[in-house]
Amino acid sequence: MLDLRRRQFITLLGGAAAWPLAARAQQTATTIGFLSSRSPAESSGVVAAFREGLRDAGFVEGKNVAIAFRWADGRYDRLPALAAELIDLKVTVLFAAGGPPSAMAAKAATSTIPVVFSAASDPVGLGLVASLNKPGANVTGMSTLTTPLGAKCIELLKELVPKATAMAYLDNPSNPSSKLQLDAAHVAADAVNVKLQILNARTEVELDEAFSALPQLHVDGLIVAGEPFFDSQREKIVRLTARSGVPASYAWRENVVIGGLMSYGNSLPGLYRQAATYVGRVLKGDKPADLPVMQPTKFELAINLKTARALGLTVPPTLLARADEVIE
Repeated sequence: MLDLRRRQFITLLGGAAAWPLAARAQQTATTIGFLSSRSPAESSGVVAAFREGLRDAGFVEGKNVAIAFRWADGRYDRLPALAAELIDLKVTVLFAAGGPPSAMAAKAATSTIPVVFSAASDPVGLGLVASLNKPGANVTGMSTLTTPLGAKCIELLKELVPKATAMAYLDNPSNPSSKLQLDAAHVAADAVNVKLQILNARTEVELDEAFSALPQLHVDGLIVAGEPFFDSQREKIVRLTARSGVPASYAWRENVVIGGLMSYGNSLPGLYRQAATYVGRVLKGDKPADLPVMQPTKFELAINLKTARALGLTVPPTLLARADEVIE
């Protein structure tokens, strides 16, 4: 009799424990699909910014919304299958994080589920939207202006290394925006009388090969494209660049924080936070076709003086005065 009562008590306890779980499941029936071409470890900051933007819009993960994450870890060929997984989950909105590769995969995966992209350079040129003011269809999001900003990085690195006559440009040709960025980079390099040497890297092996070839190019600087695969390899790229002894400019301040020399570009957390507000508006009933593509208004120049000293460089006072962040 005692064993029977104990079993009945345990059964009741288990049922009671399941009640709040069932309630939470009902509360979080609305699901956001988070498709990223990047990797989770290096994306913690932007994910936190995305959640903050959702909270500002009235949506809290685990209370009234759930987030299903899928990560490509810089392998763009995985994105179509990952997007299909999220579609099969019947997500309410698909958030494409990590630049054009994930945005293009999301657009190709569905013409009905709303898609919001976090960061895409020239979304009109890539065919993501019909126009910035009237995106049309089911896709909208944030533009990064990466193409002109990459060109600006060449100009700033030339200012830091005025004797530079040749620079290398690290590019991932599998990125849909690669050609647009390269064309702008060549124009910028010609404007400051710099010869541009292109290094391609689609994989970790090719990344190693690119840096192994760097000494033979005899360049005075390196431009690292703002590119999701390179974001997923951020620590490795900064380490290999330091080993090469070549001054480098990056698209994101996150590279400078961990030892990179200089960066000029958008605030990645800011882009994700703003994009989250659009996800919130879509969840409240707005249509992507009616939401103009947002464009960033703030650009950050970051300089790491410790790295500059290690390279034997003196940062011009005029450049320091324009810096938004100087790391000692």
